[in-house]
Amino acid sequence: MATVELTKDNFNEIVEQNDFVLIDFWASWCGPCRQFAPVYDKAATENPDLVFAKVDTEAQQELAAAFDIRSIPTLMVIRDRTVIFAQPGALPAPALAEVINQSRAVDMDEVRAKVAEEQAQQAGGDEA
Repeated sequence: MATVELTKDNFNEIVEQNDFVLIDFWASWCGPCRQFAPVYDKAATENPDLVFAKVDTEAQQELAAAFDIRSIPTLMVIRDRTVIFAQPGALPAPALAEVINQSRAVDMDEVRAKVAEEQAQQAGGDEA
């Protein structure tokens, strides 16, 4: 599957309609981004069941700011509308494959329980 260009207009739709989305935050002037692009595109071809998306941080500054992207390339993995991985830097193919494998193995029920617990603690802390 080819990569999808994410914008502020289609971001919510893509993330809500897909359980597993990898996002590459990049810019055309960024050397490491250009080096990472073929690795990312190859992984997209090798994992057709996943959505591979790209955010051009120059064209989509609001989206990059919303995720506090300070360094590019940054790879983010969203499962069930929850960010489970975010890391700046161009990954070599074996490291990207490992991130994908580890992200597939994440127990999302456990993640949701942990998020709910953290939100409950924050809510309790706000009242004190």
